[in-house]
Amino acid sequence: MKIELKYWIILGVLALTWGSSFILIKQGLVAYTPYQVGALRLTIAGGVLAIWGIPSLFKIPKKKLPYVALAGLCGNFVPMFLFPMAQTHVTSSMAGILDSLVPLFILLFGALFFNQKGTKNQIIGASIGFLGAILLVGSDALNGDNSLYHCMLIVLATALYGLNSLILTTYLNDVPSFQLSSSLFTIWLLPSVIILFFSGFFDVFEGTQQQWQSLGFVTILGLMGTALAMILFYKLIQATGSMFSSMVTYLMPIISVFWGVVVGEKITMLHILGFVMILSGVYLTQKSDKKEIETT
Repeated sequence: MKIELKYWIILGVLALTWGSSFILIKQGLVAYTPYQVGALRLTIAGGVLAIWGIPSLFKIPKKKLPYVALAGLCGNFVPMFLFPMAQTHVTSSMAGILDSLVPLFILLFGALFFNQKGTKNQIIGASIGFLGAILLVGSDALNGDNSLYHCMLIVLATALYGLNSLILTTYLNDVPSFQLSSSLFTIWLLPSVIILFFSGFFDVFEGTQQQWQSLGFVTILGLMGTALAMILFYKLIQATGSMFSSMVTYLMPIISVFWGVVVGEKITMLHILGFVMILSGVYLTQKSDKKEIETT
């Protein structure tokens, strides 16, 4: 299966956009709570996409709507709160590195729940990748640099991303990407607004310079890192499959680590070793996947 140039470009844009999202979350947390950041991000993205999402919901077959809601829950709603919750005690660079576990969870859940058999290389790759994650999280937990509990919130978010990718390719691959992405955010818009209201955002917002700055960062996050990025991602995953689209995880951590270095976050040799192990594991899963495609 030869991947067209435009899909490689989309992959690069997604890596740059999502790789920068972790530092944007950090900047949002300067003035707001994790629930406020998550709810703002979803409300901004959903508010923009609802214009197209509401009519799109009526075009999607009713039997597929539960899968649309489930994909929105796993791929958007829950992770948007898990990441800011985690990043109160986890650096943006560590968050980006752990997010590269997504392809390994695709492989794991594919074997467990979607009747997808893993090859020897994929199993070895997944094992190496998860060992790298254990090294990352364990070393930081012992040193006190990043909280173990909060690191596990990111691991949970990546697991949900992996499950979401499989739901999309298995049950929603025939739904146009823009129609799908706008519908996903529209379904979860009202819960997002309710959480934003009860989070105290409107009570604490006084229009200070820091609040406006953080709101600006979250707005960029909602429009570029969420609404636009998800449209591109769903287009990519439908055209190329879950494994190729998950290759964004090769590039995304590099961007997140770059921003971490810029703002002075601590990067250790164990971080680099764990990162290399995770990407090596992802590489093995991708390599075997390519071989299988070429022989079919």
